[in-house]
Amino acid sequence: MEIHIRRREFIFALGGAATVWPLGAPAQNKRRIPKVGVLWHAGSAEEEGPLFTTLVEGFRKLGYVDGQTIILEHRFPNEMPERFRSMAAELVALKVDVLMSSGNNAAPYAKNATATIPVVAMLITDPVGTKLIDSIARPGGNVTGLSLFSSELIGKRLQLLKEAVPSVSRVAQLVNPLAQISRLYVDLTKTAADQLGLTVERFEAGSHDELEPAFTAMAKADMQAVLTNSDGLAYAQRELIGQLALKNRLAAAVYVREVLTPGTLLSYGPDILEICRRATVYVDRILEGERPGELPVEQPTKFQFVINLKTADALGIAIPPLLLNQADEVIS
Repeated sequence: MEIHIRRREFIFALGGAATVWPLGAPAQNKRRIPKVGVLWHAGSAEEEGPLFTTLVEGFRKLGYVDGQTIILEHRFPNEMPERFRSMAAELVALKVDVLMSSGNNAAPYAKNATATIPVVAMLITDPVGTKLIDSIARPGGNVTGLSLFSSELIGKRLQLLKEAVPSVSRVAQLVNPLAQISRLYVDLTKTAADQLGLTVERFEAGSHDELEPAFTAMAKADMQAVLTNSDGLAYAQRELIGQLALKNRLAAAVYVREVLTPGTLLSYGPDILEICRRATVYVDRILEGERPGELPVEQPTKFQFVINLKTADALGIAIPPLLLNQADEVIS
């Protein structure tokens, strides 16, 4: 471990003699500690939960100790656009060596805040379509990262929902109108629903206070199930969403295991904790001198299907045995 740390310090001490992007520290500052800014999406480390702890642990496993061999500057915008903007600018003003962002909402603000500081965007959807990067294989510019691959899984998630509840025909889609990626989710969900013979209706909620009215509206509209998108609000308010889904007797299908809480029926998606761990590796490679525009955006290859039998029993849903056998995890 000590050899790894000394090597990193040596690279930063070289300054112009080493290929570091952006420019490394002056040669005389041999003890310079790299500084990394993290633009989260929730309102606190506690709300970020396992994502926060996994990221910090990921740095630790690479030999970084916060305050000793690295300085981690965390900012929590609480899903507020003006705070995303101001906090991204604040991190840039601190002259961080790398700027990280978590989720689709944070990534555009990180990109717009700087054209020179390397940006590692984690848990992003359709980074090419949202113009974060030029291509998956060669991002170009100062942004790279790790994809959530969420939009491509919407059809599969709806299919699993229909298999779990064969009688379902009317599905509510919970949409955050403040999220730039929401239009893509709406369009892809409509296409997938049409192919499966399902009717999907959109219900909007852009904050904690708007969630209960949205679920009440779903119940009044005779919705039978609800689908959540890969969105910072859906993650931060995962406990409340589960409670409201159960209260209104809606079979909820969510996008990853970490968002499946008491009250939600099933989840299908990638391992987001592993994505956070891998994000620290990207930061390490950039601190060692690699250019972000030349680091391909990493896409997940392993997906988890989880069924919550407790919720199924509470809703009076009998999950077909064949589907239970397909699940990676069954909560009972």
